[in-house]
Amino acid sequence: MAGRKVVVFPTSAELGPALARLVASRAEQAVTSRGRFTLGLSGGSLVTMLGKELPDVPVLDCSKWLVGFCDERVVPFDSPDSTYGLYKSVLFPKINIPEDAILAIDFSLPVNECAEDYADKLKKAFPDDDIPVFDLLLLGMGPDGHTCSLFPGHPLLEEYQKTVAPISDSPKPPPERVTMTFPVVNAARCAIFVSTGGSKALVLKEVLEGREGPPFPAARVLPTNGELLWLIDEPAAAALTIKVERLSSGDKL
Repeated sequence: MAGRKVVVFPTSAELGPALARLVASRAEQAVTSRGRFTLGLSGGSLVTMLGKELPDVPVLDCSKWLVGFCDERVVPFDSPDSTYGLYKSVLFPKINIPEDAILAIDFSLPVNECAEDYADKLKKAFPDDDIPVFDLLLLGMGPDGHTCSLFPGHPLLEEYQKTVAPISDSPKPPPERVTMTFPVVNAARCAIFVSTGGSKALVLKEVLEGREGPPFPAARVLPTNGELLWLIDEPAAAALTIKVERLSSGDKL
C-alpha cells in the first residue's frame, strides 16, 4: 500500500468541492496515462455531494469515463433504494458521460444471477485484468463500520474467489444486494472514504486507530499497490488522536 492519508475539513460543505476537484484531477491523469478513467461509486451521502459539486468543476470532460458501483441494492431503478437510480437523477444528466459507460446491474435477475451478471460486465470492461483495477473507488462507511455491502461478522468478508458477490441477508434493508469483494476493493489504484458527521466519530476512531476484536470491514480496505485517503469533517474527527491533515475547501489535496 502506498500509504494512508487522513484529511479533515471544517464541514462537509467544504469537503464536497475538494472531493469533486480531486476526482476531476485523478480522471485527467488517468485519461492522459491510460486513455480512460474508471470510477467506482457508492451510495449514501456521496450521491448528493457528487451531484451538487462535480458538475461545477470547470471544464469537466467525462467522455472517457467508465463508471461502476461498489455495491448496489437489487431493486428497480425507480426505487429510492437504487444507487444507480439516484445518480441517474442527480448526477449523470449533468455530465457528458456516455450511457453505455455506466455499468448498472440487471435488477430483474435473482440476486445470485445478478451478481454473476455484474461480475461478467466487469470482466468485459477490464479484459486485461484478472481482478478489475479501478483508478478510483469512492467509499462510504456505515455507523456499524461496514463499507460497500460488506458487513461486520458476515461470511462475505472472507470471499476471495468472486469479484462480485450476492448478499440476500443484509442486516440493513433492503436485504438483497450485490457487492464488490475485498480483492476488487484492494486492487484499486486509489480508494477514498468520505465520512461525515458526529455519529461516525467513535466507529471512525476504532477503524483508524484499532480496536479489540476483529477489525471493522472499513478498516480492511488497504489497497495493495494503491493509495488510501480518508476525507472527513471535524465532527467525524472529534475522537481521533492520530495525526491528521487539516484543510479548507480552497486547499488542494
